[in-house]
Amino acid sequence: MIENFISYNPVTLYFGKACLKKLPPVLSKYGKKVLLVYGKGSIKKYGYYDKVVEELEDFQIFEYSGIKPNPTIEDVRKATELGKQENVDMVLAIGGGSVIDSAKVIAVSIAGTFDPWDFVKGKVQAEKTLPLIDVLTLAATGTEMNGAAVIQNVATNEKLGFFSPLMYPKHSFVDPSFQFSVSAEYTAYATADIIAHALEAYFGAGEPEVVDYTVFGIVKTAMKYGKLCMQEPNNYNYRANHSLAATLALNGITYFGKKGGDWGVHAIAHNFSMAFDTPHGATLSLTYPAWLRYHSNIIPERIIKLGKNLWNVETTELTIAKLEEFFRSVSCPIRLSDLNLTNEQIDQVRNLIKKNKPNGAHHQLDDEALNKIIEFMH
Repeated sequence: MIENFISYNPVTLYFGKACLKKLPPVLSKYGKKVLLVYGKGSIKKYGYYDKVVEELEDFQIFEYSGIKPNPTIEDVRKATELGKQENVDMVLAIGGGSVIDSAKVIAVSIAGTFDPWDFVKGKVQAEKTLPLIDVLTLAATGTEMNGAAVIQNVATNEKLGFFSPLMYPKHSFVDPSFQFSVSAEYTAYATADIIAHALEAYFGAGEPEVVDYTVFGIVKTAMKYGKLCMQEPNNYNYRANHSLAATLALNGITYFGKKGGDWGVHAIAHNFSMAFDTPHGATLSLTYPAWLRYHSNIIPERIIKLGKNLWNVETTELTIAKLEEFFRSVSCPIRLSDLNLTNEQIDQVRNLIKKNKPNGAHHQLDDEALNKIIEFMH
């Protein structure tokens, strides 16, 4: 069934070689004072920082660095304080999903008068934001073309994904050559993330045929070019295909004709990165097969359709096995033993999941379901 839907995406995407040359006239629309947000130094190591700053000679730059791979509200608060103090006109993020997600909340928080965590939790409604522009260095989350973010709060042991129309970037710059430096390990995790995003949409409410086939195309492309990028990291064509799959997985097109995605797998997986700082993609490759195994008798037709179109297999068991086989082939974890967790640590995650009660928007998860999914991870 095709559900009623509303489509909205205000992001201007600049994709391709040397697209960064268009950055100065874009920024000049918003003022002169730029808050530059980035991670822990890899952009300087690989020269991306210099390439961006080279384009900013006519602007006043204030920098906040050190955003973690699993971004924290503490960094968001500090960067927000800096932006307010310097009365910046815009936020410019250089990095992957963690940096850009953080920058989304930073831009909204600078324009507001609230604590950023209250915004993340939905306790306050923001009315405005500063313009956000981003330069992508890791194809994975699709954050460059959506209004979603994921932030964790170490003090409260929460990692939350949320959405606001205010958080769409104004402009995103994606030059696939900025991803040549991504290691084979993180390219694999990124690929798992792309696949998971496409599947979260696929298992949401609504089954529009053309969108199902769009999902299959995204997943096939991610698997093919993820492996090729691992083998030839500096191949522009490979990176471009991989990067475009990441953007399309979460820019809204996979939600046409649907009420929305499910996101239960992400909700469960966040607890592992919260507890052990596990890379996001690694938590998804661990969780998705277990989630599918639990649902194999609940939504068998949906799972079989996936297997048939991706691997030409016709049972839920073979579909799950094929997905696990792919994750194994790129060295992504599919069992708790792959993360080298002790029994004590597994109990710690189990308790965290019990506390946070992760759930899907379409497929509901009670305590019994969550316990079974964790069992399937063994």
